[in-house]
Amino acid sequence: MIGWELVALAILGSATENLFRLAGTAFLALAIGFGVVWVVGAFRIMRMGVYVSGYGVRVRGLFRTQTLAWQDVEHIRLHQASHRLGRFEIPSGMTVLIERRDGGHVQTPLWAQGIDFHRRPGLFRSVYQDLRDRHALARLAPA
Repeated sequence: MIGWELVALAILGSATENLFRLAGTAFLALAIGFGVVWVVGAFRIMRMGVYVSGYGVRVRGLFRTQTLAWQDVEHIRLHQASHRLGRFEIPSGMTVLIERRDGGHVQTPLWAQGIDFHRRPGLFRSVYQDLRDRHALARLAPA
């Protein structure tokens, strides 16, 4: 996986170098910039997920982290996600969606076809059920 990413970065760097005719310090700055973006992105991807505690649920995405107290969560449900491409709608599989009491929702990175669950559908259902159980337990607890 890392090899493919490094090859893609090398191709992007080479194309950028040729397009803008970069040399010396400019090319070094480009390489360092690509490296920093790659490391920061890899770190954020590594930390992506849904984290639960007695207080609530924290959803870490690639660009944003949201923390919701259990009392702010109305419902946790499965959602059939899809993407639109012009007039076409492309189904992308089941994800976990958190509905907030204020009517909004939070999309989680829990995706049935994702790398964590692709070949283990039972694990996806188990994680989803555990999240629902913790929400139900928190709703029963005195405030």
